Amino acid sequence: MIIWRIIILIKRPVSIKKGDVIGITAPSFGAATEPYSTMIDVSLDKIKERGYKILEGKTARLGDGIGISTDPKVAASELMEFYKRDDINAIISAGGGELMNETITHVDFNELKNYPPKWFIGYSDNTNFIFPLVTITGIMGIYGPCISGFAKKWEGTEEDSFALLEGTKTSFSGYEKVAFETDEDNESEPPKADFYYDWTYEYNAEKELVIYSCENGKANKLSKDAEVSFEGILLGGCLDVLANLVGTRFDNMKSFNENSHDVIWVLEACDLTPMSYRRALWNLREAGWFANAKGFIIGRPRTSFGQNMMGVDQYNAVTEILKDFNVPIIMDADIGHIDPMLPVVMGADAKVSTKNNNIFIDYLS
Repeated sequence: MIIWRIIILIKRPVSIKKGDVIGITAPSFGAATEPYSTMIDVSLDKIKERGYKILEGKTARLGDGIGISTDPKVAASELMEFYKRDDINAIISAGGGELMNETITHVDFNELKNYPPKWFIGYSDNTNFIFPLVTITGIMGIYGPCISGFAKKWEGTEEDSFALLEGTKTSFSGYEKVAFETDEDNESEPPKADFYYDWTYEYNAEKELVIYSCENGKANKLSKDAEVSFEGILLGGCLDVLANLVGTRFDNMKSFNENSHDVIWVLEACDLTPMSYRRALWNLREAGWFANAKGFIIGRPRTSFGQNMMGVDQYNAVTEILKDFNVPIIMDADIGHIDPMLPVVMGADAKVSTKNNNIFIDYLS
């Protein structure tokens, strides 16, 4: 029997190269306070040293908005302008945040179809832009560090992010150890720029994938070294944001699912407790978003990690909601708010596999 895979046409932006211009804009938080106002300078210096030119938007360092960089209309206008300008080759978000949903109220994702695709990279609240960019506009976006993330000493996350932007690499894997920010006492005086130039993370080896095979509506936990694999279009982002988009005009998942088979859901949570984590997944499930799911990659949840609320933890919050799809679930992956963070091209066709307690993403498109 022949099984046909249908893949909708999602456009891949042109890779950037030395001499190109990278725009910095703040559709969510701006780099208005420490340590971000120092970190953005260090990041920009490092990117310039790599051979790129920088065009910093007026919103990049603003903090005059209420819970956001500035007036959402202004933030949206600059984001649209930067995406449409032919003298800007890629965009890096100035930061994550909380209220970027108010920015996209003023973003016309259908209008963006009329302009050449370009890379946009950011994570967390930037899901508000990347997810509709894929599902409405039909253009890939990178779920990866915002601009301040490039201030520290470049390691796997930073190098891989630019490998995606530059198109120099198609196969990626998780990182060897989990990272935590160093605990420096800087309350008396903010760190100087030199601190960030050589800043790395403290590493420990306590990082394990939690893998489930789901069959007949039951989730069976496998060894951390288990081998599973599946293919599909990578899609997702921050669950806090996605649950908020369900049922709005930015929810195009019914049409997306009708025109695309085989979706690999890449999800991670920031502020959700185990209970709200479970409710958010239920929300997406009942909205029909997971109809074409071929597998799930779940990042380490920032707030829920290690928590237990009345028997609900970060693991059964996921398995109890997703087990009926009878597809593999990979949890505690290097995705999202707990470093190290593996950047992911949302909208790309890929093969995902695990082996020897590591995750691998091989891009097919």
